[in-house]
Amino acid sequence: QVQLKESGGGLVQAGGSLRLSCAASGRTFSIYARGWFRQAPGREREFVAAITWSGGRATAADFVTGRFTISRDNAKNTVYLQMNSLKPEDTAVYYCTATRTTLLGADSNGYDYWGQGTQVTVSS
Repeated sequence: QVQLKESGGGLVQAGGSLRLSCAASGRTFSIYARGWFRQAPGREREFVAAITWSGGRATAADFVTGRFTISRDNAKNTVYLQMNSLKPEDTAVYYCTATRTTLLGADSNGYDYWGQGTQVTVSS
């Protein structure tokens, strides 16, 4: 099993920045990629970004291009989501996730492990 723990959420004004962190523990050697999803009230969970653990190849949703950056620190077993130029529509619970399958995708069904989520609220 792999345990994921997010941190770094909070309240920020529009145009501001936040950095989310996700620390992993357990059988982390089995992980191929890690990523972030988010879910706003009344909406389905949506893909934000993902990164392969060994090679650092990343992919992200179109709506975060130029604003969010995913990165990793292998030594700390931690993945980050740097969020800049935040908008009120970015308000959501952000979930850290990980997959054992060798597929870097946007389908939540392809991910095996999930954190409990961290709230991000962007005020206008």
